[in-house]
Amino acid sequence: MTTTLSDPSRFAELQGLELKARLIVEGYLAGLHRSPYRGFSVEFAEHREYVPGDDLRYVDWKVFGKTDRFYLKQFHEETNFACTLLVDTSESMSYRSEQAAVSKLDYAQWTAAALAYLVIRQRDAVGVATFDDAIRQFVRPGSTASQWREVCRVLEDAPGTGKSAVGAALHELAERLTRRGIVIVLSDFFDEFNALARGLRHLHFRRHDVLLLQVIDPAELEFPFDSPTLFRGLEQWQDLMTDPRGVRRRYLAEFNRHLAQLKGLARELGFDYALLRTDQPLVASLSAVLAQRWRHSGF
Repeated sequence: MTTTLSDPSRFAELQGLELKARLIVEGYLAGLHRSPYRGFSVEFAEHREYVPGDDLRYVDWKVFGKTDRFYLKQFHEETNFACTLLVDTSESMSYRSEQAAVSKLDYAQWTAAALAYLVIRQRDAVGVATFDDAIRQFVRPGSTASQWREVCRVLEDAPGTGKSAVGAALHELAERLTRRGIVIVLSDFFDEFNALARGLRHLHFRRHDVLLLQVIDPAELEFPFDSPTLFRGLEQWQDLMTDPRGVRRRYLAEFNRHLAQLKGLARELGFDYALLRTDQPLVASLSAVLAQRWRHSGF
């Protein structure tokens, strides 16, 4: 049965991103990583007529012998890399302010489904893992149409409950992935920074290419509250009634410090990083992420 996320018509506006989306599996920083195509296998796809300048190594001489015309063999490339999407489905991701049309979890689910769709369209392998304080569901990478539907099913089944432990989930994923590949993490990254750093360094030690997509509600970025407000506690925190004007400066200072630490660590490890606001259109956000990867890859 086709699910809401796995309806291809909902991703029609992503078609223009497909050329840049190839960067999802081509490595992140030119010169820092080996080509993912080292040791690739090829599968015959079709013939096409020779044109001047084509590589003669790919001429099909058997066809030439039968037709007296030059045709080239064309192949599908099968990379030995795979993309794994790690999606935070903890209770903090269920937050949605009045400024945003969807929750952080909704936005992360759609972003992950869109990225999986683009990867599958390029005949590359994609898998997914969802987590709160541990990995709850895990689908190993595959490249079939049914694989994409399975990724969407796992994303839609995510409850948006439970306490988060991003660092612990990063450790667990690093242990589960037996082959080097691409890891895309979608989370608000609300975890103690030292725990985050240890988890990210574990992925770096395993030589994975990593893209961090930090999904944030605009109210978390701007703290636009002026009058006395009841803040609902998530992930076992108590509700708090307070005058936000008295805590705004301290909150923004702490929040921005955490953002700066995460960005700084991403630069140190050679990981890509992007902040996704839930009040921004999905396609615009993905376009910006892929354009950033394009620049970093040196093309």
